Amino acid sequence: MVCALGIEGSANKIGIGIVNDGKVLANVRRTYITPPGEGFLPKETAKHHREVILALVQASLKEAQLQPADLDVICYTKGPGMAPPLLVGAIVARTLSLLWQKPLLGVNHCIGHIEMGRLITGAQNPIVLYVSGGNTQVIAYSNKRYRIFGETIDIAVGNCLDRFARIIKLSNDPSPGYNIEQLAKEGKQYIKLPYVVKGMDVSFSGILSHIEELAEPEKRRNKRKKPQDEPEPEYSQADLCYSLQETIFAMLVEITERAMAHCESNEVLIVGGVGCNERLQQMMGIMCEERNGKLFAIDERYCIDNGLMIAHAGAEMFKTGTKMPFEDSFVTQRYRTDEVLVNWRED
Repeated sequence: MVCALGIEGSANKIGIGIVNDGKVLANVRRTYITPPGEGFLPKETAKHHREVILALVQASLKEAQLQPADLDVICYTKGPGMAPPLLVGAIVARTLSLLWQKPLLGVNHCIGHIEMGRLITGAQNPIVLYVSGGNTQVIAYSNKRYRIFGETIDIAVGNCLDRFARIIKLSNDPSPGYNIEQLAKEGKQYIKLPYVVKGMDVSFSGILSHIEELAEPEKRRNKRKKPQDEPEPEYSQADLCYSLQETIFAMLVEITERAMAHCESNEVLIVGGVGCNERLQQMMGIMCEERNGKLFAIDERYCIDNGLMIAHAGAEMFKTGTKMPFEDSFVTQRYRTDEVLVNWRED
């Protein structure tokens, strides 16, 4: 049995989780929320994390009813992510490791999502769709690695949604993507948008530019140099959100289905913050049903960035004897999913 404490702080959420041999003991989290129309900058995000992280560590131990001596290992997000927020988690993890005299392990953020999803859902060997603010990848396990079959070639799907939410001034509370999802439910008209799938890869930046013009008729008029008296069509925000979701989620379903066919898999697991989206789950579920497959998804407790996923992945690594020298406890903004040797899986 391994009892692990995990620290996740790669973006605007800072979370602490404690897991003991696959049993969830604590999962506490705080989110840095900015005003409508604004994103979160690395410096301010890191400041938020510094202000709340120690209280979260104390809250996690209280929720788990544990003392530091009960822990076996301290885990933190090594990357990928934004450097200043990542450093907050790494520095606190180093400090706790020294104070409590516990081993320290750096965990890949994506691997944390995948292993958390497998733990909660019981999925054995699924095709993984990893969709978040900073990442979009279709992944399958093979020969001790999580292999990337397809990914975004520019911005991530969550980043696309977040940036559009800022354009139309939606609230960032609880998250821009969530508010787009709710507004999309009111949409009735589908507006044709660019559909960009290139082999197994996808692109979202052109879609974002196009829908930004649709959302701002004056900008579109100036760009296309139309006569000022020529009316520009206007679209409701609900229709734009609905159309954006339908288009980009259809792209994701397409490349996921292609990966299923290639790997002869009948399971799909959706992880990452965007994986909470009910419409994405519905569309993916329809595809899986048509292929006699099964969809696995998790709710916002485990889908959105959290410390528990880092604790669980770190515990799995620790069980197999993985060790990390203290001098290697740095962070890296670009830490590929397929760089990690998955030595804890035997299938």
